[in-house]
Amino acid sequence: MCHVIVTCRSMLWTLLSIVVAFAELIAFMSADWLIGKAKPSSSEDVDNRTRGSQEPYHPTLGIYGRCTRISHMQFSRRDTLCGPYAENFNEIASGFWQATAIFLAMGIMILCTVAFVSVFTMCVQSIMKKSIFNVCGLLQGIAGLFLILGLILYPAGWGCQKAISYCGPYASAYKLGDCSLGWAFYTAIGGTGLTFICAVFSAQAEIATSSDKVQEEIEEGKNLICLL
Repeated sequence: MCHVIVTCRSMLWTLLSIVVAFAELIAFMSADWLIGKAKPSSSEDVDNRTRGSQEPYHPTLGIYGRCTRISHMQFSRRDTLCGPYAENFNEIASGFWQATAIFLAMGIMILCTVAFVSVFTMCVQSIMKKSIFNVCGLLQGIAGLFLILGLILYPAGWGCQKAISYCGPYASAYKLGDCSLGWAFYTAIGGTGLTFICAVFSAQAEIATSSDKVQEEIEEGKNLICLL
């Protein structure tokens, strides 16, 4: 018989698992990993009489995507185009960034799988006599290691030609040059930290769902058990 067990700690772990998976996925897909040096608007010389001088803009560069201003759009201020600069994996700007993409993708796939499974932990608390919380916590720890490897390798690719075109000639491995780090990089770091917190907190979720109070309510024949 399926017993639906909901506790404060198990629900918090489930919510954190979902948030972490989405945060890492959004960061990976974003082009805001590097914020390039300021560039003047390409249309200010053409349309200077009617619009006046425009503020410089900052192009952004991600692992496989970029955001830049389109030169031929002269009549709109919303002329920034974002999209992948690489049509396939081999066209990613650096071998280090290719490795980063692999490690981050592996970590994110694991996190998304755990996030999906965590929703069903209210009904299923074990798999082959092993606690589903402990299994998921172990997987989250492994995913965190993949994410750390990806984030360590990412700055090593700052010396590639693509990064130099955005960050200036002084950019090199682990040196930003004229660039600054974007929100996506910090989100990935924050998500990695939360991943390990989730892995540790999964043990608390396991303790909460197997507590004496839960067992007492199961023995009383209750199918829906909610404990704070």
